[in-house]
Amino acid sequence: MNYFSHGHRHTDRPYFMVGTAVPDMLSAVDRQVRVRTKDTLPLADGSATPRAELAAGILQHLHDDAWFHVTPAFYSTTGQLTALFRELLVDDDSPRASFLGHIVTELLLDAVLIQRDPGVLEAYYTAFSQIDAAVVEATVNAIARRPTERLAPLIPLFVQERFLADYVEPQTLLIRLNQVLRRVKLQPLPPETTTLLAVAREIVEASAPQLLSPPPGSLS
Repeated sequence: MNYFSHGHRHTDRPYFMVGTAVPDMLSAVDRQVRVRTKDTLPLADGSATPRAELAAGILQHLHDDAWFHVTPAFYSTTGQLTALFRELLVDDDSPRASFLGHIVTELLLDAVLIQRDPGVLEAYYTAFSQIDAAVVEATVNAIARRPTERLAPLIPLFVQERFLADYVEPQTLLIRLNQVLRRVKLQPLPPETTTLLAVAREIVEASAPQLLSPPPGSLS
């Protein structure tokens, strides 16, 4: 799951919702900082304070990822998308195809949810704009074993940039994908990738009900 898939159901709880985004934000700006379940649990005390809500949201993210990444639908969808990228990048022996199969599944799942109800995306960004970035960073530093100074500055930029809306169209999604690839030091994709992304969108949309369904015995 990506930002919106994790948080779209929680726009009425801004700090909880932002907590669901924290692990992905750390991956973007400070990959050495990790928030682990056992370190987060003591702060999620149910008190409804911003700190407790953030911690609970982080736990929700970690829980979501734990079931999402082992579902048959995730394996099937990422496999199909990886095969598409391998056909496109036929002479490329780098890990781009499998990496892209994974992240494009997640970004397109966000796109499907956003296009179903654009108003929820507005509510998502509104909720994000209501939180105190310094509180978010201080809470993360109380959880993580290594502190960060990069998270608080990212939050207003996240709201300003509104890049989640770009996932809906193949052309703008390609721009965002190439930004990610440059960040992880992989070669960007060619312009013709937009055709592949349109096909991939259809695959993800068809699989969305299964992708969003926790397996039996897993709490959503």
